[in-house]
This record gives sequence, C-alpha cells and structure tokens, in this order.
Amino acid sequence: MTNELEGIKQIDYKELNDLINSNSSEYVIDVREYEEYVEGHIPDIPLIPMSEIIDLIDQFEKDQPYIFVCRSGRRSQEVAKFFKMNGIENVANYEGGMLEWQDEIETGETNIIESISNLYKK
Repeated sequence: MTNELEGIKQIDYKELNDLINSNSSEYVIDVREYEEYVEGHIPDIPLIPMSEIIDLIDQFEKDQPYIFVCRSGRRSQEVAKFFKMNGIENVANYEGGMLEWQDEIETGETNIIESISNLYKK
C-alpha cells in the first residue's frame, strides 16, 4: 500500500516487485555503497552510490520517474528528497530497503553505472 513520508511516495516490496516484473518506465536505482551492492542486490537494478549522486544530479532527466533502494530505506529516502529539491518531482522510496527484499538477489558487479547516459539505455 502506497503512503507518503516527508513528501516522498513510499512503496513496499509487492509494489516494487510488481514494477520490476512489469517492465515499467520507472528507473529503479540502488544508492548503497559499492561493497554493499556487490554483496547482494536486486537483479538488473543499477548502482549509483548516494555519495556520487550529488555530483551527478544535473545529468538526470527531470521528467523521468525514479525509485531508490538502499539497505533499510533511510538513505534512499534522503536521495529522493535531494532529487525533489533539485526539481525532479517523480520520485519514490522503497521503504523497506534490501532488509525487506524477499525475492532473488544477485552478487557481483553486474550493473554499476559509471555514466548517467548508461542508465537510460534500457
């Protein structure tokens, strides 16, 4: 069930899983640190660490929808708020984070984004 926290839409496991499996237009981005991502992440979800997003914010397309994932939902919430402060309105937070993820995970360096243009090559 969708709710809101600090002006940010919160989505739960079922909603995120449904979005991922439906090939929806949302860009789901893991914002944890590199080491956390390599240990285990949602398959096909790219990594852009929170620590790098600040420097890249102007490269994101403002009219695209974004959902952010982290370990517990707190860092991803902060990233979503940062996007909103920078004029990117269509954002959401996966409120449970990887702690709540109940499906398959992958390990390794499968989808680490080094250039924002690579994000949009779906």
